[in-house]
Amino acid sequence: MKKKVSKAIFPVAGMGTRFLPATKSVPKEIMTLVDRPLVQYAIDEARAAGIKEFIFITSRGKGALEDYFDHAPQLEQELKKKGKDELLEILKSTNMESGEIAYTRQHKALGLGHAVWCARRLIGDEPFAVMLPDDVIAAEKPCLQQMVEAYAETGGNMVAAMEVPQEKTSAYGILDADRGADPLVKVKGMVEKPDADKAPSNLAVIGRYILTPQVLKNLNKMKSGAGGEVQLTDAIAQEIDAEGVHGLCFEGERFDCGSKSGFLQATVAFGLSRPDLRDDLRAFLHEVVAEDKAAG
Repeated sequence: MKKKVSKAIFPVAGMGTRFLPATKSVPKEIMTLVDRPLVQYAIDEARAAGIKEFIFITSRGKGALEDYFDHAPQLEQELKKKGKDELLEILKSTNMESGEIAYTRQHKALGLGHAVWCARRLIGDEPFAVMLPDDVIAAEKPCLQQMVEAYAETGGNMVAAMEVPQEKTSAYGILDADRGADPLVKVKGMVEKPDADKAPSNLAVIGRYILTPQVLKNLNKMKSGAGGEVQLTDAIAQEIDAEGVHGLCFEGERFDCGSKSGFLQATVAFGLSRPDLRDDLRAFLHEVVAEDKAAG
């Protein structure tokens, strides 16, 4: 019987240099997309998939991230006193109970594989998820939930995948797999950031994974890969002929909120999806487009 996936690792140790000067004092993961921090979208997605234990890989300067998940008694009392029950419920939904969340430090920036390896003692001998908060996915059924349901059938290891333009394959881990009508593909190989003319396909790995404990053992070797970093992709690829690796071409739209343009696109998309914001935002965008056409 396959063990349920109940633990998730969130690697959030990066310095967020692409968002300086904002990230000089504010962790990128708590920058707000409309009115929720990036990390809250990831937490909500994980909870929908049945995750019960949340493991954050942090670094120096991430104290505000830890505080975000703590209770705020004074603020709660003020909201209660003023009868702002709706805001109170929203606030309570961000709280983490004692023992539900854990933090461990990545002292050196040695890559995603190393960050995941830092959580090895908290994972033990269980399958686990890895979620990158930079990748925000808008989907009717949350992406990780789609993966957990598929994992119940396949077991082994699984990565979220999506098609990208061939010229952009050098920015992703790329699967050697044949895309058919089925959203689930059997992976024959994985290459980290290949040149466009050497990429085995245009199926890119996105920041959602379900992995077996053996991947952590593979990471013990600490072999440097692309960019001189310990690549999670390399450790997963070692399991292709053992426990197996599948790619799930998920249903949904992914936004790269690790880039400024992706963050702006996500802000517009999520704003337009909100009934309370849609009309004003759409009217503003129409005005901007009209002015741009007139000027051009």
